[in-house]
Amino acid sequence: MVERQGSCHPKIEHLAVCSMKVDQELEGLLQLSREISYESFRRHVIFYVPSLVDYQIPHFQSKPTDFPAISLTGTGCTVNCKHCHGKVLETMIPATSPEELLNVCKSLKTQGCQGCLITGGSASDGTVRLERFVEAISRIKRELAFTIVMHTGLVDDTMADMLKKAGVDTVLTDVFGSDKIPREVFGLDAKVEDYEKSLETLQNLGVNVVPHLTVGIYYGKLEGEYKALKLISKHNPKMLVVGALMTLPGTPMEDVKPPKPEEIARVLATARLMMPKVPIVLGCTRPSGKHRVQTEALAVKSGINAIAFPMEETVRFVESEGIPFSFSSACCSIAWADVK
Repeated sequence: MVERQGSCHPKIEHLAVCSMKVDQELEGLLQLSREISYESFRRHVIFYVPSLVDYQIPHFQSKPTDFPAISLTGTGCTVNCKHCHGKVLETMIPATSPEELLNVCKSLKTQGCQGCLITGGSASDGTVRLERFVEAISRIKRELAFTIVMHTGLVDDTMADMLKKAGVDTVLTDVFGSDKIPREVFGLDAKVEDYEKSLETLQNLGVNVVPHLTVGIYYGKLEGEYKALKLISKHNPKMLVVGALMTLPGTPMEDVKPPKPEEIARVLATARLMMPKVPIVLGCTRPSGKHRVQTEALAVKSGINAIAFPMEETVRFVESEGIPFSFSSACCSIAWADVK
């Protein structure tokens, strides 16, 4: 992790974060969230920049082998969710057999890599078929000392036990607050309770599990986000990652209007009020451009612990506020071990 100390810069003119208008009610909510956050954690923001995309700003330059993502299904996905349609898998390194996975990681190790995100396309039951890869993953942990983060989809007792024994560092699991989302967005015969059960199963086995909540994933509209927060808070997670609908070209949702930055900020601030001792991260999935700058600025105002792939304007904004910050090339889902 590269440490930097935020220092007050001259006022940044024409910066979107400075000209943004926020209503008084939201401003008060953000202030309360920020105060609670700084009571529980140090006043510090970690910027996570893994090798999922090329990232080059004056403060930090990523390398393609820092912390890449690997897909166990290549570009294949049975479900082809309406928000992704397999597009995200196209950005990952394919490793469709245990032997290929092991060889890919060995090659990455020679290039200085210290860890990776492992995932894959979803099967028709909402799982990522991991069974035949577990031994290879265990060898990668033992022989290469990799930090391994896994995005698994739905998990049963058997798979949770396999992941625990393989020594996986963190497991990511999606959590929803409405049955409409798995049914109408993911095309799955699954319910909210199935995702909660995955979270509970992993936690009961002592796996470091990190719930992910995507604001506006239901066609850009809020659908059960606050119910999801209530569900998540009940399980006292190690941390929470909050993202937002990121529309991608070539997907059924490419023309959907994403949730407003203010809506995302309300979810973040509410999460802090509900989970004062839980690290909260603004994850990598969210709209781009001015929307992204404004969302990140509001997240900073909420006292966020970490942000994945910050815009350069956001880093400058954090500097202008005098907030200490640091960069990490790892996946943001290990922030539970970094945030103090």
